[in-house]
Amino acid sequence: MDSAREVSDGRLTVEGFSVAARTFADRWKIHNQAFPPWSWIPLINRTLLVSNKQEEGYLSLEKIIILSSLDVDSQLLTEIPEDESLNVATDCSEKEESIDHTILVPTLENEPHYYDFHIVYSASYKVPVLYFRGYCSGGQPLALDVIKKDLPSCSVSLLLESKWTFITQEEHPYLNRPWFKLHPCGTEEWIKLLSQSSSSSGCHMPVELYLVSWFSVVGQVVGLRTPLQMLN
Repeated sequence: MDSAREVSDGRLTVEGFSVAARTFADRWKIHNQAFPPWSWIPLINRTLLVSNKQEEGYLSLEKIIILSSLDVDSQLLTEIPEDESLNVATDCSEKEESIDHTILVPTLENEPHYYDFHIVYSASYKVPVLYFRGYCSGGQPLALDVIKKDLPSCSVSLLLESKWTFITQEEHPYLNRPWFKLHPCGTEEWIKLLSQSSSSSGCHMPVELYLVSWFSVVGQVVGLRTPLQMLN
């Protein structure tokens, strides 16, 4: 698939996903340096079975820490506006770098919660899907009720009210373990709407920008923001 082609129906091919994933990862690395980069995980055995120019795989962002508000310097909290989005930090980040103009959601027993995020291509829906899991420092998985407490309050409302976005749990397609995911049933339709409202060509989106645009919406549900510079 030529990377210059545009998406008009809200769906991607597996080759288009590969192109879009690399663009997304490159822009994230440049414009979101407070976070670790997304890693491309190749599916080598599957790639050998298909005759396309792009290898199959998925994007991975792991060991993101959600901190308790008690872990944050009170002086820093006084400088943060009233925004209930998540504060997300990494193992290697300094505390000052972890504050991204957000307020932290208290966690169970004030213990940090770790989150892994994977962006996986769905061959059935022909759209990307966000898989994620939460766990404690000892590796114990977090139940959905606990995860919802870590989500921004606006996300919880969205999950309850929106017909486009809801969380389900199923086996990760490549890891064979239970993960949560944002169900992709409405992705095709709202990507069409997003294309129509943001594209000068009417209803087409460059394939390279698909994941960037998609994650600017989906990432907010789990508290991960997309810098505006990534959309340019």
